[in-house]
Amino acid sequence: MAAPGKLSRFRLPPLPTIREIIKLFRLQAVKQLSQNFLLDLRLTDKIVRKAGNLTNAYVYEVGPGPGGITRSILNASVAELLVVEKDSRFIPGLQMLSDAAPGKLRIVHGDVLTFKIEKAFPESLKRQWEDDPPNVHIIGNLPFSVSTPLIIKWLENVSQRDGPFAYGRTQMTLTFQKEVAEVDVGVVHLTPLAQPRIQQPFKLVEKVVQNVFQFRRKHCHRGLGMLFPEAQRLESTGKLLEWADVDPTLRPRQLSISHFKSLCDIYRKMCDEDPNLFAYNFREESKKNKSKKQDKEDDRESYRL
Repeated sequence: MAAPGKLSRFRLPPLPTIREIIKLFRLQAVKQLSQNFLLDLRLTDKIVRKAGNLTNAYVYEVGPGPGGITRSILNASVAELLVVEKDSRFIPGLQMLSDAAPGKLRIVHGDVLTFKIEKAFPESLKRQWEDDPPNVHIIGNLPFSVSTPLIIKWLENVSQRDGPFAYGRTQMTLTFQKEVAEVDVGVVHLTPLAQPRIQQPFKLVEKVVQNVFQFRRKHCHRGLGMLFPEAQRLESTGKLLEWADVDPTLRPRQLSISHFKSLCDIYRKMCDEDPNLFAYNFREESKKNKSKKQDKEDDRESYRL
C-alpha cells in the first residue's frame, strides 16, 4: 500500500490495447448485464479528468471490466487504485495491469453491492464531514443493470456517513450508459453536501420518492396516495398535498427538491401521529384484498355445488 502524502509520478509501460485484451482473453460484452466496453483511451482519459486532480489520490473503481478506465486512472499518478470486479472473465486482464503497476493496483473479485470499503484505505485519509472532501474518489462505468441499486445504496451510505463515505464527503465520478441504436455515455461528478436538503431519515425519503415515481406519467397525487391505506387514502392524500403546499396535478418530474422536502416533512408528522403508517405497504394490502375476494368467490362456488 502506498504511503499517504508521498507524491509520485507514474505512467504505465507499453501494453496491449483494450481491443487486443478483449481478443486475447476472448471477452464479450453480455447484453443481459448491459455491459459495454470503452475502448478509446482518449475517451477514458477524458472521463478520469472529470474527477479532478488525482495525483496521490486513493481511488475506488467499480466495475472496471477489461480495464479501459483503469489504465487512465493509473496514468493519473494515483497513490493507489482499488478495483472491485464481479465478472471473473476480466480478472486475468486486470492482473496484467497490476503486474505492470507494482504496488499501485489492488484487485478484488467481488460484488460492489456487498464489498466493505470502510477499511480499504488508510485511516489518515478520513476527514470531518463538514471539511473539504477527502483524497478518496469513486470512479465507475455503470451499466443500467447495476446503476440503480448501487446509487440507492450509496445515497443511504451518504445519509449514514458509512461505506465509501466513512472517509468524509467522498467524490464520485460516474458514467451511465444508455443502450439505444448506439451506446450513449454520460459522465456525472457528484460531491455530497455538508448538510442535506431534506432533514429526514433516508428510508422515509426513499419511500416518498419511490411512491411518487412509480406512476411517473401520472399526476403526483396518484403515487402519493399509495402511502396511505385504501380506507383513508383520499382524505390523507389531500391533507398531505394541502399541508405541503404542493399542486396535486404536477407530474413527478415537475417536483422540485423543495417540494419533496415539504412532502417528506409533512409525511413524517403524519407518521408520528400514526405509528403504523410508515410500515404500511399498499402492495400487501392489495394482495390481501385479492385473496379475500378469491375466498368469497370460492365460497359462492361451493354453495352452488
